[in-house]
Amino acid sequence: MAHSYNDDLRLAHVLADNADNLSMDRFLSIDLQVDTKPDMTYVTESDQAVEAAIRRTLKSARGRDIVLGEEQGEDEGATGGPGGRRWIIDPIDGTSNFVRGVPVWATLIALEEEGEIVAGCVSAPALGRRWWASKGTGAYTGKSLMSSREIRVSQVSELGSASLSYASLGGWDAIGKADAFAALMRRCWRTRAYGDFWSYMLLAEGAVDIAAEPELKVWDMAALDIVVREAGGRFTSLAGVPGPWGDNALATNTRLHDAAMAYVGHFPDQGPPDPAWGDEPEDDGAEPDNVRAFEFSREPADETS
Repeated sequence: MAHSYNDDLRLAHVLADNADNLSMDRFLSIDLQVDTKPDMTYVTESDQAVEAAIRRTLKSARGRDIVLGEEQGEDEGATGGPGGRRWIIDPIDGTSNFVRGVPVWATLIALEEEGEIVAGCVSAPALGRRWWASKGTGAYTGKSLMSSREIRVSQVSELGSASLSYASLGGWDAIGKADAFAALMRRCWRTRAYGDFWSYMLLAEGAVDIAAEPELKVWDMAALDIVVREAGGRFTSLAGVPGPWGDNALATNTRLHDAAMAYVGHFPDQGPPDPAWGDEPEDDGAEPDNVRAFEFSREPADETS
């Protein structure tokens, strides 16, 4: 019988409720305190307050679990208990948006057990949206556990019919993949920079088919990973390692993963990639069709989940 993470998921929703209240209280405030970290990214008083509140609740409710957060690092002395449990927190994903008054930001809460993300919650209060998943139970969106709908990735199977989302272009040059990523963008039907968590939640809902970023941390990805996978998608690093354990991410509806990897797959420890990767398809001389059939439908949800 599969282990149930229902109690952990309910706790994640409680954590998200508290985080939403704290972050929305300061969103659009004219006196919001903003600092920069050593890597020149923003951090606000709300980032700090949200993470501190989540840690307090977890210390009370899950005292043996380790907590890793973007702002305060990892607990010292915590053991994680017999299951090696660790909560991974990004108090505000999309802090630059939060600072500028753009409503696309979220609190990301994930639970890792024995090296696998087994539960996660993504809460975007300024959008009035929330997404969550736990191992083996599917992925959902809605206002609460009792008011939700199951979500599934799309069935798009060709890059020429695919919608690609990303955060920014600058980081691709840093890993030597700017040209390859540009080629992938040209190959896809549509590209938009929805950015941050939003790209991956749209993918889980079937509205986007590919999402990729060249520079990320585990707290940026952990909650996204479980939602994407439980919605039927695939989440790996650019080196193809499953889960949020690399320094970057490629998420797809599964059908397009290998095709996207052929463009942006990055294997720095194994020498340069195959020189043919990223090439545009050869022109076969055929006249282009004036009308194309696009398959945008989602995979049907498993009725037993």
